[in-house]
Amino acid sequence: MTQDTAPSSPLVSVSAVAAATTNFPTKNAKKVVLFFCPETKALAEKIAADSDAIELRNISWGKFADGFPNIFIPNAQGIRGQHVAFLASFSSPAVIFEQIPVIYALPKLFIASFTLVLPFFPTGTSERMEDEGDIATAFTLARLLSNIPISRGGPTSLVTFDIHALQERFYFGDNILPCFESGIPLLKRRLQDLPDSDNISIAFPDDGAWKRFNKQLQHFPTIVCAKVREGDQRIVRIKEGDPRGRHIVIVDDLVQSGGTLRECQKVLAAHGATKISAYVTHGIFPNKSWERFGHDNGGKPETAFTYFWITDSCPLTVKEVVNKPPFEILSLANSISASLQI
Repeated sequence: MTQDTAPSSPLVSVSAVAAATTNFPTKNAKKVVLFFCPETKALAEKIAADSDAIELRNISWGKFADGFPNIFIPNAQGIRGQHVAFLASFSSPAVIFEQIPVIYALPKLFIASFTLVLPFFPTGTSERMEDEGDIATAFTLARLLSNIPISRGGPTSLVTFDIHALQERFYFGDNILPCFESGIPLLKRRLQDLPDSDNISIAFPDDGAWKRFNKQLQHFPTIVCAKVREGDQRIVRIKEGDPRGRHIVIVDDLVQSGGTLRECQKVLAAHGATKISAYVTHGIFPNKSWERFGHDNGGKPETAFTYFWITDSCPLTVKEVVNKPPFEILSLANSISASLQI
């Protein structure tokens, strides 16, 4: 199963790499030393379990009395000449500052190559200015990462999933090679396993989500919603498609408070959807907003979800929602493991 990309796109398909690596013995796989931050420990262990070619290494994460980071990489000389990766989680400005020193230090330890795996690019939604004085923090973070020192093998490879806007690849400098991947293949495999897999339709909450994902999901019947202005209010309406009698899966790149998803859910149910589920690659859910999403055991598509799929790109959310229906976690571990073989 491969991702759909435009012919001129330089994207590399992780699923294609995963298929290729299964055709060769593990002994021919590239050996990679994988470091991780405290938040991504569980995901790192899943990635290492997926491949004998990946070796986990620990970092000592401490703090000085004044609260600033006190970080140590044990046996730093032992990674010389090896391919090295770091699994990051930029869940807050504070942890970004803790991880950036490590990200800058690793390439300078005479390693063969360096890959930064950042499953969720957190400032991706702040990619443009709408008024003079707005700060496009997506550009700021891209510049910060573009200054990662070059390793002996050349520029840093950056692996990230379902970035909010593809044009953000042009925010990065020449010292970093962004590899934009997607969690949609995980969703497609999960949908194939459903008992009503032949009755699935995909709904996009807005035109942006449709542009982002429609090529990967084009073999499903599609519904596109849109916000229209009625007086002083912006109301969600169905722009195209028919949800009657269908199990609708709302697809987007991320969710915060979930207001748009809920409004989309209501209009789909009002137009006859029998089940409603949702998928987002990045479940951010600040202030426990995931609690707003109840589980529908049948017959309540207007108020609850049959399934709500997220990936483990946001580890703090995973800890909160794991084993809590309607939430299911689709792990990126295999996709990341494959990306490290590129």
